[in-house]
Amino acid sequence: MYTDADRSREVVPEKDGHDKKWRDEFGRDYGRIIHSASFRRQQGKTQVFPSRESDFFRNRLTHSLEVAQIAQGIAERINYDYDKDLGGKIDPRLCATAGLVHDIGHPPFGHNGESALDKAMQRYGGFEGNAQTLRILTRLEKKLRYAEPLAGDDRAGLNLCHRTIAATLKYDNEIPAIRKAADGFVKGYYGSEKIIVDRVKASALNGYVLGPEEKFCTIECSIMDLADDIAYSVYDLEDCFKVGFLSPAEMLASDDALLSAVAKRASKPMKRTVTINEIQAVFMEIFSEIIEQPAEDADSPLDGIVIEDDIAQQAKRDESLLTFAEAYRTSKVMSEDGYKRTEFSSELVHQFISGVELKAHKECPSLSQVYLPEKLMLRKEVLKQYTFVAAIYAPRVKLGEYRGYDLVTDIFKALMGDRGDLLMPADVRGRIRKAPNVSVKAREVCDFVAGMTDRYAMEFWARLNSDAAESMFKPI
Repeated sequence: MYTDADRSREVVPEKDGHDKKWRDEFGRDYGRIIHSASFRRQQGKTQVFPSRESDFFRNRLTHSLEVAQIAQGIAERINYDYDKDLGGKIDPRLCATAGLVHDIGHPPFGHNGESALDKAMQRYGGFEGNAQTLRILTRLEKKLRYAEPLAGDDRAGLNLCHRTIAATLKYDNEIPAIRKAADGFVKGYYGSEKIIVDRVKASALNGYVLGPEEKFCTIECSIMDLADDIAYSVYDLEDCFKVGFLSPAEMLASDDALLSAVAKRASKPMKRTVTINEIQAVFMEIFSEIIEQPAEDADSPLDGIVIEDDIAQQAKRDESLLTFAEAYRTSKVMSEDGYKRTEFSSELVHQFISGVELKAHKECPSLSQVYLPEKLMLRKEVLKQYTFVAAIYAPRVKLGEYRGYDLVTDIFKALMGDRGDLLMPADVRGRIRKAPNVSVKAREVCDFVAGMTDRYAMEFWARLNSDAAESMFKPI
């Protein structure tokens, strides 16, 4: 399944460690990620709800740990059922490594920060989270340097194995150096890392030539991407239940405008038109599985109320009707009972992992892909898109994020100013002053801003603008 080329690194030879006697190359990569500064910084970056709101909520770090565990689980499941189709076993640790790093390129304030940096960088190669992840791994992390500069840069990042880097390459596309606003957001990798991407692809393809309609995406990357979707669709919803931001009752009673928005977003990944009735049917299936029938003598705040359940009729279900009182009780339990929330999340994740199927690539096994069958994929997309529309785009969440765009924009402008280098740490300042042109300078500034946590960005902005800024004795 893996060749010597997969285990090759950009900088060779490395200093041999005693652990090479008992630890393989992919295991070494896993360790480098865990101990990297960029990995730690994810604890200070928002997932859905700002970390300052509660210690319970997931942040980018805990989300990445969950993605890594799910990715490892999928790999183990594929190895159990499909190892003959691949000609060998997938390395579960390699898939977990991809899960750990898949979000390290995210800037402060999530998608708002990403949008602000991309707009600021339109004339200098743009900004995109996945491209920044690759840049962190192959350039910015302070592990090794090239003996001679590669594409004008001697930094080699963590010097990971080519197959490890390949597991993070979700988009086989070079982002244009200059874009117009009308061109929109572009996902891919920066031109500054193209030479590394080409080498990584050559190692993973092992002589295979991509067809005109084929995109480069390894089996490990496919597993990581699916694991990310599963974690997003299940655990972000669990956070919403915990805080009372959403509830099963609210989801079942969603108005047509919200359901239409969810259906529209779900239709693209499903590659067909998703209807409102299908979304309602998914909710009925999910929540009917976790509802316990109340005891005959149990009191309900809605006793005596009889409501005809149009949802069940529209979904053409033959099972017993879900009464409004039961939905109310379930909603309350999901918010207050940690056992029920855990049971709900665990069962959904188990269903997804157990249902994963493999599309083997006979000519180049490394390009094999994993996927969910139609029913499970619809379930995943409905939960994912509903959480996105109903929670992430909710006014209460957006109000908290709104200033993030302006903060990132203000910081970038200040650092790009004539004396902006004086506002940065010594090592960054040195690179800014040596920049041969404005494009390189902008990328260095962008790297610095993108690496900030939410809190650090707010503190930095306060030093520039607030009367109550941090002490001058606190390091930058």
